[in-house]
Amino acid sequence: MAMGMWFVPLGTVLDAHGLQGIKPFAFGTAAVASFFSPLLFGAISDRHLGPVRVLRGLALATAAAMALAAMAIGHGWPAWLVLTCIQAHALCSSPTWSISSTIVFSGLENASKEFGPIRAMGTLGWVAGCWVVSALGADTSPVAGYAGAVLWLVVFAYTFVLPQVKLKKTEERLSLRQRFGLDALVLLRQPDHRVVFITAALFSIPLAAFYPFTPTHLRQLGLVHTTAWMTVGQATEIAAMLGLGRLLGMWRLKWIFATGLAFGLLRYALCTFDGMMPVLAGVFLHGFAFTLFYITAQIYLEERVETTWRGRAQALMYLMNGGVGNLCGYLGTGAWLEVCRGPDGLVRWPKFWGGLAVVVAVVLGSFLLAYRGQRHGGVMGAPAAPAK
Repeated sequence: MAMGMWFVPLGTVLDAHGLQGIKPFAFGTAAVASFFSPLLFGAISDRHLGPVRVLRGLALATAAAMALAAMAIGHGWPAWLVLTCIQAHALCSSPTWSISSTIVFSGLENASKEFGPIRAMGTLGWVAGCWVVSALGADTSPVAGYAGAVLWLVVFAYTFVLPQVKLKKTEERLSLRQRFGLDALVLLRQPDHRVVFITAALFSIPLAAFYPFTPTHLRQLGLVHTTAWMTVGQATEIAAMLGLGRLLGMWRLKWIFATGLAFGLLRYALCTFDGMMPVLAGVFLHGFAFTLFYITAQIYLEERVETTWRGRAQALMYLMNGGVGNLCGYLGTGAWLEVCRGPDGLVRWPKFWGGLAVVVAVVLGSFLLAYRGQRHGGVMGAPAAPAK
């Protein structure tokens, strides 16, 4: 809920306060933070404090940073200072996704069946946050950030009633590389792991355009409460999560991943029609694309990676899609948007979305060629598992 209240309206809030020029960089702050923050805190949660204690500290820091960023925007601070505050928020919030997933997975007996419905609660929270923002009339106001900060304080308080996750003690002397979680890169040696991680990064590049630019497109098509309208995609996300457990029992992972990529392609193809209903239809498909690829990827790691490595594996996934993919995506799609502007200054949306659809098609094709779904020898942190 707190994430949705910040991330979805951020683009329109910046537009309304004359900060549209820093929008790609503002969204890119999360990507910059993802390069080291999740791995560092993932390693700390795996080896030292445990994920619950780490989440507690991060929730408090995120609340403070979000309130400061909202204040900077509302009080008209210089653009560079606003961007600095947004970056501080990203450094605090970016590890919370993978750490929260680690906490949830620790309490599950059968992740493939149980995680989808539980993760759907996160989507309901995201929807609720977006609707609260629009109900407050804060689609273009820093009030959205203040409200999100309050929710992060609720997360902070909630961690005190969460059961602690047991840590596996180790007597080994840790290197600096291990303390920063960089040893998780060894997971890329396993071929299927490598394909999943790299595809996650590549798929994130075109998907990065969704939240910064879809609300802008919808406003140009006549919609006002765009934060609420963007939650149309969460309807399919919830449906996909509720059915994911059954799907995992029926299909190979390869075809679930591929179907998610195909929905991402269809979503942008619909947006090229540049009409209110086709764009909303594209938003509607967002949930299928996100869930069938990224949530399946989290379950893949939970089932294929040894327990003592799971925090770092989830953090590495976040680094690949939230860091490498999103940084290239936010900056790249921002530059592509400028290329798609006509002499009158208006964006040629069919060209913009069409170009991104082509990128998704290339990612889909490369995944189908590279992923085998078979074990190709052992790797540190990867348990033996039957092919799926």
